[in-house]
Amino acid sequence: MTRRIVRTITQLTAAALLAFLVIFLLDRNFRLLPNAVHEYMPQHNHGLVVTDVTITTCSKVNIFSSCKLDPEVWHRIDKNLYLGTKWSSAYVHVQRKKEEELTADDKVVIDLKVGTLDPSDSSKQPQDARWESRPAGLWILRSARPHVSDSKDAVTAVDVLFGDDAYEVRPGWGIRGVALLLDTHRDIPSAHLTIRRGVHEKPPEKPTPRIRDNGRFKIMQLADLHLSTGVGQCRDAVPDEYEGGPCEADPRTLDFVARLLEEEKPDLVVLSGDQVNGDTAPDAQTAIFKYAHLLIKHNVPYVSIFGNHDDEGSLPRAGQMALIEQLPYSLSSAGPDDIDGVGNYVVEVLAQGSSKHSALTLYLLDTHSYSPDERHWSGYDWIKPNQIEWFRQTASGLKKKHKEYTHIHMDLAFIHIPLPEYAIPENRYVGEWREGVTAPLYNTHFRDALVEEGVVMVSCGHDHANEYCMLSTDEEKGTPALWMCYGGGAGFGGYGGYNGYVRRVRFFDIDMNTARITTYKRLEYGETDKRIDQQIIVDGGNVVPAPEPPPEEEAAPAPA
Repeated sequence: MTRRIVRTITQLTAAALLAFLVIFLLDRNFRLLPNAVHEYMPQHNHGLVVTDVTITTCSKVNIFSSCKLDPEVWHRIDKNLYLGTKWSSAYVHVQRKKEEELTADDKVVIDLKVGTLDPSDSSKQPQDARWESRPAGLWILRSARPHVSDSKDAVTAVDVLFGDDAYEVRPGWGIRGVALLLDTHRDIPSAHLTIRRGVHEKPPEKPTPRIRDNGRFKIMQLADLHLSTGVGQCRDAVPDEYEGGPCEADPRTLDFVARLLEEEKPDLVVLSGDQVNGDTAPDAQTAIFKYAHLLIKHNVPYVSIFGNHDDEGSLPRAGQMALIEQLPYSLSSAGPDDIDGVGNYVVEVLAQGSSKHSALTLYLLDTHSYSPDERHWSGYDWIKPNQIEWFRQTASGLKKKHKEYTHIHMDLAFIHIPLPEYAIPENRYVGEWREGVTAPLYNTHFRDALVEEGVVMVSCGHDHANEYCMLSTDEEKGTPALWMCYGGGAGFGGYGGYNGYVRRVRFFDIDMNTARITTYKRLEYGETDKRIDQQIIVDGGNVVPAPEPPPEEEAAPAPA
């Protein structure tokens, strides 16, 4: 009896599997299943598929021209292909549909190309698809094959990036061929179409930062990259030529960063603001993808905060962070919605091995941009009281958990605009103080909160030519309380000057075996192999005193 039941169950299971396989194969070719069932098939694309793409051109001079199409049918990608630099404008428009809304008459885009010649003459395509011409040299390949919307070939999204140095870094996306054939001036970065194909990819890789097995962890601070849409123009470059030709800002900046990534092999990169040079980056997305491509290529996790220039172009902070959060190796976060700013968050670096305990905590805060009250407090904005309260509550809440770590736990912080305490000339510092400290005039005393919560080091950017670490002391006891560092400007798209300032990058080499932090800088030009101003700022988990300055430096006045 038992044997008969087992045999019957086996036969029914085999019959069900065979029936499912037959229906599945027939459905792929003839779409037998209703949409309500088909929607849950494993290969189904739950998003939108692209059914058509076109480009419109309009002119400010010709009032009868229009770049608008029926919004009920077309979705416009709001990036002017001329980047707002001409009397003319041009936009990419996309038709999109959910798979269950497709009709027998709909075709699905499965490829895009740009060129003057019909791709049919030089490439193979499915028998049921043909290339169709669109403006600006665009060709689209569309297919009406059943279930093509489920295939890995179906185009599910279209976007635009600018410049021949553009990179696509989003999983599942790729730039398609050459630039669109537009009537543009050579100084206008070319427009490239990028597409996503097939079903949604798995989530991007987000490695957990962890102390190496030897107890070491190295942080690379990239301050003020000032990347552009296109190659950008060098400012105050030393020297003013590069590899025998003219200096182009972004290629030179990224070459510098790439060299240090390969030589220093950091475990984490902190982008401390002004990654994007707003004035020369009308498409911030293109600029962001440049540094992201470099860090992803080197498999280095990174975190980012914003400076005062990042959102001066096309994309506000919230939009930029939403984009950055989805990129591979990015550990960046917008942070809580109920406090001021975008990018107030914490990153925990776990202890070596398989430990779940935090060894280092990094606090990253948004220092905003320009003063909201120029009449009373001109210049730059300040860290808001609710941000400080968030920091205090977060730090206090983590202390109990951090005590579970068997070694000495340390807290670090990164911001963009320096704190007012960076400008105290009586404090000792190591490095060069070349320009005035452009800290906010209104002091919300975030420095005091950092000290009270046990943070041993804070580092900023913003003032490119300043690259010192200053010791802030306890006013009553005179004991070391906090090291306040500058990263030093790394990007050639931002200003330099100040007696031949050479671009540089700051590193923090952390040894958790002794709870020691050593910091130094590396140069882009000149003594490129040397560690500049190497110093120990924390030892045994304690802030160490500043080294005694050479006699000739003791009387050096701070810049006005």
